[in-house]
Amino acid sequence: MLTAFVLITLQFLCHFSSGCDFSDGSLCLSWAPLFPQEMADQLLQMMAKKGILNNTTVGIFRNCKELRLRRASIRSCTVSAQAFRLALCPHRLQELDASWVSGGLSGANIISGLASNAECRSSLQRLSLNGLHLDWDALEEVEGARLGFSSLRGLRTLSLANTDLTDDILEDICMLPHLEILDISCCAVSKLTPLLDCKNTLKSLTAHRLRQLDMSPARLLSVLTQLHALKHLDFSDDHFAVDDSDGSDGDETVRQLLEGSPQILPALVSLDVSGRKRMTEAAVTAFVKARSGLVFLGLTATGVSSCDVLSSCKNLKVTGEANENQVCEALRRYRDKECFIREALVHLYNLTTDIDRPRPDLLQLVLSGMQSHPSSLHVQLVATACVFNLTTQDLAEAMPVSLLTSSVTQLLHAMKTFPSHTQVQKNCLLALCSDYILQDVPFDKYLAATLVINWLSSHEDPTLQRMAVAVISILVAKLTTEETAHLGKDIFIMKQLLNIVQQKAMVGVVDSTLKFALSALWNLTDEMPTASRNFIECQGLELYEEVLESYYTEPSIQQKILGLLNNLAEVEELHADLMEEDLLEHVLTLLQDSHLEVGVRYFAGGFLAQLASRPEAWTLDEELLSTILKQLHASIITWTQLEREMVSYRSFRPFCPLLQTSQPSGVQLWAVWAIHLVCSQNTSQYGSMLETEGVTELLKALAAHPDTHSDIKRLSDSILRMIEESQSHSGPSKSQTGPQSS
Repeated sequence: MLTAFVLITLQFLCHFSSGCDFSDGSLCLSWAPLFPQEMADQLLQMMAKKGILNNTTVGIFRNCKELRLRRASIRSCTVSAQAFRLALCPHRLQELDASWVSGGLSGANIISGLASNAECRSSLQRLSLNGLHLDWDALEEVEGARLGFSSLRGLRTLSLANTDLTDDILEDICMLPHLEILDISCCAVSKLTPLLDCKNTLKSLTAHRLRQLDMSPARLLSVLTQLHALKHLDFSDDHFAVDDSDGSDGDETVRQLLEGSPQILPALVSLDVSGRKRMTEAAVTAFVKARSGLVFLGLTATGVSSCDVLSSCKNLKVTGEANENQVCEALRRYRDKECFIREALVHLYNLTTDIDRPRPDLLQLVLSGMQSHPSSLHVQLVATACVFNLTTQDLAEAMPVSLLTSSVTQLLHAMKTFPSHTQVQKNCLLALCSDYILQDVPFDKYLAATLVINWLSSHEDPTLQRMAVAVISILVAKLTTEETAHLGKDIFIMKQLLNIVQQKAMVGVVDSTLKFALSALWNLTDEMPTASRNFIECQGLELYEEVLESYYTEPSIQQKILGLLNNLAEVEELHADLMEEDLLEHVLTLLQDSHLEVGVRYFAGGFLAQLASRPEAWTLDEELLSTILKQLHASIITWTQLEREMVSYRSFRPFCPLLQTSQPSGVQLWAVWAIHLVCSQNTSQYGSMLETEGVTELLKALAAHPDTHSDIKRLSDSILRMIEESQSHSGPSKSQTGPQSS
């Protein structure tokens, strides 16, 4: 798609305006073909959605000949008044959405800019300025008359929700000759009388939460009654709102409207009175029966959405709480109304508490609500609980992966936005604690790991702590090498995980929290010198020595501890820190104990082999070194081949020093036995790694060297045969690397 290509290559297609007609530092297209008009609109919209539309980049649209805009959206972007006037106002716009724009751009700036283009005055049909400061007093004057909305004579649709709209401005708006759709929600108008000036054209009025209306119910109903062309009326109210007005006049107006004659607003096909009180089921029933053409009725938070008549009208869509259809309709219709999204999500949560089948449609509605109100604590609190309900247990596996990715992205945003809110964090953690999501769904695992670790630092609830550590353990194993290195540099993270190990070790428990913490530390130090140094600086070595001795009868614990010690021993500059006689003698005892699992003895051997591979750095008794080398060979030769996968390697680089022909046989034997183990279990994965990293050549050199021990030659030849057979059957395989598993 051309627009996507332009977006990606924007920096290469442009230059700064200092070299063209403009000198304010904005971008100019160096060269561009004549874009199809719709494609220019798409490019602007994509730039806005990607967050790259600003004062600088919007400058490319000053080129009105090649990039002709008709439907422009700069929603939620940062654009100044000058940039807007120079880049967008020269176009013959039909639609403009400048809602929630920051950067100082006001409604007055927009009106003045658009009105300066004679073509725009007649061509512009749709204008959205939701959330902007209108700054009415700053409007320009032309020939003694102040410009206003009424100067944009072609306007048919105008949206001014959440603005500082006043009665004076509304009077100006209602002078528009073709106005059909008007949204004045959450504004400060006190009178709706000006609407009578457009009573013959206005087809849709959205007047949600007009808490400053100062009209009696009778007068208000009189105005509404005279809007003869009105088909859609939204007179809903925020039932959560806390302000000086209780909305009772509006509630009474709605009651009278429902109970009134069908001749009132005869063209009405859509009525939204959600959040209003004082309604009765009898009034709703009478209203619906009297209007066969009604297609929508908003009754959320009114207490009357359970009327029997509502379910009997097949073509009538209703928002409310009576059933799933009403709740879902509310989530679809009220995306911009936080109060009703909150209400609908609460009811959806109750509906999905015991859900037993996958509902991707419901999950998508929840995500839309979260995306529309990212900073609303109330929405995020209930929505994250809904996400958990909809993805728990086996439900996630039946969901589209892309939908789960979006779900996790929203969960992480909620965690990041509300770091101190315990229940939001708990909901997100519960949803994340899924093997399928953590293992098979793509998302920003680095961000997730850091957020969960930060949360863990201030919470000690055993159940939540277990889940958090489990999530961290799996996430760390999924990070790239660069991400793991960055995470390992944070000594705070190391301290948090070691603190958990210490807590558990002090009371001698063996539980999943301890195992997950040990696995996380193991993965965090895998081929990571900085993390390994941090481990030692945090007194991790002393703690691990104690745990290794106190958990002598727990092979799963011992393997994880020895696995991390292997990581430390692979870092040459840490050898001096590891030269502790008691530690080495204890690990040697584990190596020699034939009653222990091979897995424990394997990692004990790896630790000792790494330290024994550098005799020049050996600072302990030489007799201990000699014993270690002898026992390495004697022990390894008795090990039986394992069927289950015990360990995985992201690379074999740490093995290369051990495979030199000058190394003692015990050191060489441990390395070739380890390579033989993983290759026999997954030749296709590790074969190309051995080739790429030069290990195959080292094995060939070992097998050919006259001084190589026969046990080592036998294993080396076996590995080389496995690689050759694998390549002959399937061709060269791609390297698949991953961090060490628990």
